[in-house]
Amino acid sequence: MFIGCLILISGSVALKAQTGTSMYRIANKFHVDGDGGWDYLNADESTGRIFISHSTVVNVIDEKDGKLLGTIPDTKGVHGIAIASDLNKAFISNGRDSSVTIIDLTSLAFITKVTVTGQNPDAIIYDPFSHNVFAYNGRTANATVIDGSANKVIATIKLDGKPENSVSDGKGKVYVNIEDKSEISLINSKTNQVEQTWSIAPGEEASGLALDNETHRLFAVCSNKLMIVMDALSGKVITSLPIGNGSDGAAFDPALKRAYSSNGEGTLTVVQEISPDEFKVLENVPTQQGARTITVDKKTHHVFMSTAEYEAATPSAGNTNRRPAVKPGTFTILDVAPVK
Repeated sequence: MFIGCLILISGSVALKAQTGTSMYRIANKFHVDGDGGWDYLNADESTGRIFISHSTVVNVIDEKDGKLLGTIPDTKGVHGIAIASDLNKAFISNGRDSSVTIIDLTSLAFITKVTVTGQNPDAIIYDPFSHNVFAYNGRTANATVIDGSANKVIATIKLDGKPENSVSDGKGKVYVNIEDKSEISLINSKTNQVEQTWSIAPGEEASGLALDNETHRLFAVCSNKLMIVMDALSGKVITSLPIGNGSDGAAFDPALKRAYSSNGEGTLTVVQEISPDEFKVLENVPTQQGARTITVDKKTHHVFMSTAEYEAATPSAGNTNRRPAVKPGTFTILDVAPVK
């Protein structure tokens, strides 16, 4: 069976090389009203909805047609949304007031707001094994652990540096990128203790993180345009692959065995897992400038990214690296789908 799958994958790659056609296409562009910045977005596969961080609110849209289904207010400096389907809750990290907003997943109604034990909570995940939420505080190098059932803080975990994105294996292991140290830390979600910290060299300053839970492979996307593949059990770096510039997000589709890197330059790097120790870049799909964060619906295999249009760059005196301004009214969710 594996040989047949490998032949199919190789044939698809060869066909692409011969025809020059892409294996992915932008199926939809969903306009979302409102201005301001954005960060993470998260697909709720059980309902076909996408939760989108957007300035001081979270927009919830239907992933089929982009229809706005609801808006969650008062999420100041929102970064991430963790979905806990078994608890019928979502947890939203609010960077500006160092809090986590908890809502009812079905009705989107407000439940409560919890103050974290650090500053600027950024990435946030739900661990189904412990039923706890891990909110990573970017300015204080720690993580706040919230009991997902009781809606209360139960622990604070000191980290080695600035935390970025995180994933759970659903069996008691939680992994988090330590961006400024170019490391990945392993947290035991039963004890809320860091058990291991591993270097991701030759990768540097990883942001996005994804996991193949079947083969125990972590995918960390880095500022030096590399995707690092790591053994999640031993911390051994398996390989590194080239990605586009400006990545801030990673995702993995277990059915297709593909890892993705969303690159701010306007590309989506698609990596095929051929075996646990062999990986190949399939292509860099053209997307749109600024599409740096990502989520994938593992049922439909559609990939979603947030972005907007930008004004022409006008560097100010002494600041040639300043980002161009976002054009008002252009906030968009890209829906990228495999070509059938």
